[in-house]
Amino acid sequence: MHALTGDAHAAGEGGWWSNLIGEGKAIDTNKYFVICSNILGGCKGSTGPSSINPKTGKPYGIDFPIITIGDIVNAQRNLIDHLGIDKLLAVVGGSMGGMQVLQWMVAYPKRIRSAIPIATTMKHTPQQIAFNEVGRQAIMADPDWHSGNYYDKGIPAKGLAIARMIGHITYMSDVSMAEKFGRKFRSDRAPFKFGADFEVEGYLHNRGDNFVRRFDANSYLYITKAIDYFNILNGHSLGDIFRGLRAKVLVLAFKSDWLYPTYQSQEIVKACKLSGVDASYCEVNSTYGHDAFLLEIEQESHLISNFLRSVTTGNGNKGA
Repeated sequence: MHALTGDAHAAGEGGWWSNLIGEGKAIDTNKYFVICSNILGGCKGSTGPSSINPKTGKPYGIDFPIITIGDIVNAQRNLIDHLGIDKLLAVVGGSMGGMQVLQWMVAYPKRIRSAIPIATTMKHTPQQIAFNEVGRQAIMADPDWHSGNYYDKGIPAKGLAIARMIGHITYMSDVSMAEKFGRKFRSDRAPFKFGADFEVEGYLHNRGDNFVRRFDANSYLYITKAIDYFNILNGHSLGDIFRGLRAKVLVLAFKSDWLYPTYQSQEIVKACKLSGVDASYCEVNSTYGHDAFLLEIEQESHLISNFLRSVTTGNGNKGA
């Protein structure tokens, strides 16, 4: 399951998790058949706001219905039904991908043998919602947004770039920013005119500009809203939410992740334990911040490969 701005291209050249998925890697394609689908509401293949509405012959825009993480996982369930797959060996994902993993654990516990939620949460805190709302407001304040009907006019590039810049700040840690940029000035900076003087400023501008070329602004609005709405507890107690789940669970977190702090992963483990679920927890000592789930490949590979091996060899099971 991919994160907020990911897609189905998880492995191979240019894949967002290509260091983890492939021949001889942690998720070994010599052993396992790997499926990754673009999420519902996205802009990389699955139906989303930029898709054509058959009733109008034009892109949906904000006429696209509100979606939830539950809707996204239901679409994935329909996909494996179509493929004739009764049970998945494992569902794996980080960040928003981890939310999808948790949704699988609750909605379809009999369809999975194991689950690996990484750097994620059972529900957003007010602070996490606040960061997403600032990003959404940046998009909607762009005069080129046109209330979501911009597809034949030109995209709200500035607003979307700012939303991405805000996101990237939350993905890194104070330590990783200090190590990567410090207070260094850009070598090509212009005379003082409130431009991007510092290297960290130039990095954020670059990330924002690149993002505009590959993502749809309305998809960003819909997906961030789906994340904010997500609440796997939904009125249930910690001890009830995973009751009846027979899958093995590995929860991974990263010490410097301040977007999804480790206490939120620990809460997932607590819920598993209270529900009688076989759950393990590992907290990786990393300075990368939230991005660690994409960067701490060596430690993740060791943990995930051993976990999957235990799933395939346990309980008399042989192979994937």
